[in-house]
Amino acid sequence: MKRLKNKIAVITGASSGIGAAIAELFASEGADVAVNYLTSKEKAEIVVSNVKSVGRQAKIFQADMSEKNEINQLIQKVIEKFGKIDIWVNNAGADILTGEGANADTHGKLEKLIETDLKGTINACWSIAETMEKQGHGVIVNMGWDLAVHGFQGVNPQIFATAKSGVLGFTRSFAKTVGPMIRVNMVAPGWVETTFAKKYMERDFYEDRIQEIPLGRFATPRDIAEAVLFLASEESSYLAGESININGGLV
Repeated sequence: MKRLKNKIAVITGASSGIGAAIAELFASEGADVAVNYLTSKEKAEIVVSNVKSVGRQAKIFQADMSEKNEINQLIQKVIEKFGKIDIWVNNAGADILTGEGANADTHGKLEKLIETDLKGTINACWSIAETMEKQGHGVIVNMGWDLAVHGFQGVNPQIFATAKSGVLGFTRSFAKTVGPMIRVNMVAPGWVETTFAKKYMERDFYEDRIQEIPLGRFATPRDIAEAVLFLASEESSYLAGESININGGLV
């Protein structure tokens, strides 16, 4: 039995990494998928192709999740295409580790994270909740960070923890506000085998992190996607305001 049979899911930041893994896993479980991207159109089209290869519908939607107007336009366009939105996954996040983001000063990085990861998540939740309330149902999954509460040394971790701690607090309060019609939960990944981890992490730093993880490895994007699938499905029908750490036992 497909766990998301005939569901319509929106995955923000779904052109690569964790977002792409979520979109493709959702499709394998019966969902049609709206693949949101910011700049990587070609990568988003590959995700759409992978979704269609398992017999599900998919379409790419460009939108900047730090802009409330674009969030609202995204919702409207997805409704026009698919007729409803059953599941919304706030996966989009600001990249402060590679490319232009890595070259920003600390205040610039903080602003990017606040605008996209925190305010973007809040605005998306507020907007999509209006649609889900009209439908009479809906599921929202937000993306956090396992070390946001536990803490990790460094300036980048400080500002990342600031944004993601805000997402955690908002998720728990919002879940109490919109239940029982809408279920809201969060996934908090630990260290993940991303492009940054593979290409930019210093080897000694990488090995030190491995030594701290009881399961002895970084997560894969699929590991995170499996947790998001659980929270999006009826298997978690009695969970709300919860945050699940996916970190191999680190925290």
